[in-house]
Amino acid sequence: MRNSSKKTSKKRAASPKAKQRASVAFRMNILFFSIFLLFSILILRLGFLQIVKGENFVRILERTEEVPVNTSVPRGRIYDSVGRVLVDNEPQNAITYTKLQTTKQQEMMTIAEKLATMIKKESDDVTLRDRQDYWISLHKEEADGKVSKKEKDKMVADETLSAGDIQNQIDRLVRERITEKELEGLTEQQLEVLAIYREMASGYALSPQIIKSEDVTPEEFARVSEHLGEMIGVNTTTDWVRVPKSSLAILGRTTSPKQGIPNSQINYFLARDYTRNDRVGRSYIEQQYEEILQGQKSVVKNITDGKGTVMETESVFEGQPGKDLVLTIDSEIQAKMESLVEAKMIELKQQNGSNLFDRAFVVIMDPYTGEILSMVGKQFGEDPETKKRVINDYAYGTFTTAYEVGSIIKPATLLTGYDQGVIQLNEVMIDEPIKIGELGIPKSSVFNRFSRIPMSDLQAIEQSSNVYMFKVGFRLADAIYKYEQSMSIDTGAFSVLRNSYAQFGLGVQTGIDLPGETTGVTGLGDLPGNLMDLTIGQYDTYTPLQMAQYVSTIANDGYRIKPHVVKEIREPSSDGKTMGSLVTEISPTVLNRIHNSQTQIDQIKRGMSRVYFGSQGSAKSYFGDAPYDAAGKTGTAQVVYSGPNSLKSGDPTINSTHIGFAPFDNPEIAYAVMIPWAPYYNGQYKSTGTILAREVVDAYFEIQKKNGTAEQSESPTLLPIKPALSETEIEEDNEDTIE
Repeated sequence: MRNSSKKTSKKRAASPKAKQRASVAFRMNILFFSIFLLFSILILRLGFLQIVKGENFVRILERTEEVPVNTSVPRGRIYDSVGRVLVDNEPQNAITYTKLQTTKQQEMMTIAEKLATMIKKESDDVTLRDRQDYWISLHKEEADGKVSKKEKDKMVADETLSAGDIQNQIDRLVRERITEKELEGLTEQQLEVLAIYREMASGYALSPQIIKSEDVTPEEFARVSEHLGEMIGVNTTTDWVRVPKSSLAILGRTTSPKQGIPNSQINYFLARDYTRNDRVGRSYIEQQYEEILQGQKSVVKNITDGKGTVMETESVFEGQPGKDLVLTIDSEIQAKMESLVEAKMIELKQQNGSNLFDRAFVVIMDPYTGEILSMVGKQFGEDPETKKRVINDYAYGTFTTAYEVGSIIKPATLLTGYDQGVIQLNEVMIDEPIKIGELGIPKSSVFNRFSRIPMSDLQAIEQSSNVYMFKVGFRLADAIYKYEQSMSIDTGAFSVLRNSYAQFGLGVQTGIDLPGETTGVTGLGDLPGNLMDLTIGQYDTYTPLQMAQYVSTIANDGYRIKPHVVKEIREPSSDGKTMGSLVTEISPTVLNRIHNSQTQIDQIKRGMSRVYFGSQGSAKSYFGDAPYDAAGKTGTAQVVYSGPNSLKSGDPTINSTHIGFAPFDNPEIAYAVMIPWAPYYNGQYKSTGTILAREVVDAYFEIQKKNGTAEQSESPTLLPIKPALSETEIEEDNEDTIE
């Protein structure tokens, strides 16, 4: 019986049902164990995210919630050196629209239709594409019928086209087949709605977009304000428009909200939290100091529900106006210099041989600080409406255009000779006509076409000897000169001279705090005649600003100072009457010290003094009776015309130049005058650059004498804001796009 019972039990244990129950139990255990592992991993992961990564995710969340908002904070003002307003801001009413992440196209169109009944919006900016898209939205069935089913089926059958490609082709065909007559069916009211909608749709979510800011009437502002509750996202606010008070071109210009960020800089600005319709500086000071002048937008935190709808907005940062700039330029001095240049241009244009003449430049610089006290450039142009000749501001030409400068380079040539040991102080050489080879015309000094005159280095500067400089160049090139015989030279002399000139700022960037500076053009030839021309400033070209930096380097005993037009950066004014607190004062920057000794520099300065007051001084007839002690150098470069009139390219002409500094012992100013393509008739010309230089220096000291007492009485801590020298407001151009 026992054996029979055991056999029965074994059979039951081995039955299929028993095996199935055992398998289920095993699987359940595996499942429970897997669930336990998954929950353990999940708990560990949640702990890792909360404890280890929690702060990082909070910061990421804050970044997505805190949105910089363009509240149109005013840009920083720009003042002249004594506090006169050069560029101001003017408030104006504005109507804006802010779309949410969940805003639908139809919702914006409905709001645009309501706004069109309250404001007048010109439709000039509506494009053909805008009109086509609007027509499609109004005539969906007709638009769909523009492309036949057969055409659509053919596209679908093309396996190379994706769904997106097919839709793009259909959209293109629909637009192409909308007739002009159909588009003309859009009414003026519909076009106005479209113009408003276009502005609304062009902005980013949560970023206010200006719908209208120019010529918003009080009635329009009031009507919209009364109905804000009916138009979600619409707001009435204050916008700011830039108002230049001076025609000085280097102040630069800004874009308008319509123009927005220039296309060429779109990625740069977007990476810095700008929006596409932000105003930005697009030239000169406005561009160079964009980050200083641009205010800080307000920052808001948008609290949204699970669907992305903004439920509440909290202000995190109220925004701040841009910082103010104080320039180194005195408006009164600048205006006087501009009037002198303009008067001289009108006078010169009436002379024989002035058909090529169209511009003139003056730069005045503090030789010890690098402050630009006046930067004048003027150019003849044509009024587009009257077609009459006008004089336009061309101040930026002082550092963006370059010319042969003539004999003003001779002090640098002598200093190069001293430094290289090829001439000694007071060394005498013979000034005589120079002729290399049997062919060609002899080259000589203007005052000595035929004789042989012993001449020292001081006399060479005083009388402006070309030949003395030629012979310095020959020595630098290890050349042996004999009259009417060919001559070989070491072409390394070109590099020696150019490297030496660069110490003074000639042929290199000056470092001015303005964009677009050029270095000039370097001659390509390396013949003996080219070397001779290089030594007297008739081969390479230099800018008027380089000329000013060059003479400043001599005036301050050998230190090349970086020029700058911004003197101070200040906080915005709190009361509109006095300037804000000082943030940064621009200190002098020494770029390099020339290789010459003080003794050698003093020798050159004595020679330049003799130019004005020596018995044979080339500028004695203009500066000999000056009531101040000064030093300078005259220059005339015989050149061929290379200006805008291409029909006259290659015509012979002259550049009239002048450099100097005053007073002699402790210079306040270094100055440079450049008059390219000056009147030149039958080989005759006048020292127009030197004549203008005397007028410039006289005017500067007259203004300083008149204003000296008043300036000393002003408080150094309370700097009052002064009105612009002229009440004339300069209109900014409003081109639609900026490249």
